[in-house]
Amino acid sequence: MTQDSSKDNAVRLDKWLWAARLYKTRAIAKQAVESGKVQSAGQKLKPGREVTEGMELTVRQGWDERTILVTGLSEQRRGAPEAALLYRETEESIARREELGEQRRLHALLQQPANRPDKKDRRLRQQLKQRTE
Repeated sequence: MTQDSSKDNAVRLDKWLWAARLYKTRAIAKQAVESGKVQSAGQKLKPGREVTEGMELTVRQGWDERTILVTGLSEQRRGAPEAALLYRETEESIARREELGEQRRLHALLQQPANRPDKKDRRLRQQLKQRTE
């Protein structure tokens, strides 16, 4: 899947994240890299850093954190089936993500109130909000 062989099989990190469909736009990918949501070996990267095949990246998206191995390079955004060939998520990462997702789901079920708040509960909530402001 290499698109440009003149650069010794390397692509800018923000372009690769966009082409691999991990982020919707290059601007969002660049912002994620700059804010430290994309790391390699525990170190923050810069958007212009060159990605090479075999590189291991840790990408945080919302609540999920993925550890992926770069298996292909591309500077062009293509369809999802082709983009999925550009990286492979590690088995440990998949298991950890599924486990944390299940914990979040169970926690959300436990936190749901049994019924709607009555007038007294609403007044208490309003008082609490006014105290914190």
